This record gives sequence, structure tokens and C-alpha cells, in this order.
Amino acid sequence: MSRAKTAKNVTTIPATISRFTAAPINEQRKRRTAGYARVSTDSEEQVTSYEAQVDYYTNYIKSRDDWKFVEVYTDEGISATNTKNREGFKRMITDALAGKIDLIVTKSVSRFARNTVDSLTTVRQLKEKGIEIYFEKKDFDTAESPILRDISAL
Repeated sequence: MSRAKTAKNVTTIPATISRFTAAPINEQRKRRTAGYARVSTDSEEQVTSYEAQVDYYTNYIKSRDDWKFVEVYTDEGISATNTKNREGFKRMITDALAGKIDLIVTKSVSRFARNTVDSLTTVRQLKEKGIEIYFEKKDFDTAESPILRDISAL
């Protein structure tokens, strides 16, 4: 006795809600983005640079449809060799670790911190929490680096 095989039509209905988070799957969540600006002296020339950096990051972040502007964190007249006295930097890191920031945009690693140990420690700490840092000068995003061994090359 032979049986005839019949083709079955199966319609796949894609999921619209994540079974893990109950959030819509196709919904694009804007990354909460902060800028970081710093000048190391209080000279008049640096004040102009400071204002330009704040204005630049505010406009740059707000111009992106995939980013939500959080704040431009700043330190003025403070050296980057140590993070101890950089209140804006410390507040930004605290806010990021508290879940208020997904992405930090800054000019360069040296603008972020010149001390390699402070840089590596902070970048790794943020990366563990899924927080990215984008260094514009070298077009480097910490999300794209699986291992951050030598950040001094940036």
C-alpha cells in the first residue's frame, strides 16, 4: 500500500514582541548619548574652546535620530592626568554606571584621560556594563574592540 505525499503549506508569522523583554522587536531604542568636553587651563583662548566643544557636542548628539541627548559633561581648567579632581568626568561615569547613559562621545582618548591606567580602568568598567565610548579623532568605538589591551596607541 502506498501513500501519496501531500505538500503542506506552512505560514510563518514573525514575532512582534520579544519573549525575554516583552518589548516590541522592531522598535528602535535611541541610545542615550552624552558628550564629554574638557579644557586644561582657564585662559581666554581655552574658554572659547570650551564653549565651542559644548556647543558642538550638544548639536552633534541632537542631530542624530538614533541618539537621545543626555548632557554634555565638562571639566574646565583641570588637568587630565588624574580623574580625582574632575567632577564632571566623575559625575558622567556615575550616571553611566547608574544606567542613564548608553554612549559617551568625546574628541580623543587624551581628552577623556591622559593617565593610561585611569583610561583603561574606566573604559573596561563601562564596557562591562554595555556602555560604549566613541573617540572621534581616531574614529574608534569601544564596542568594536573585543579586548582593550593598549589604549595608549589611540
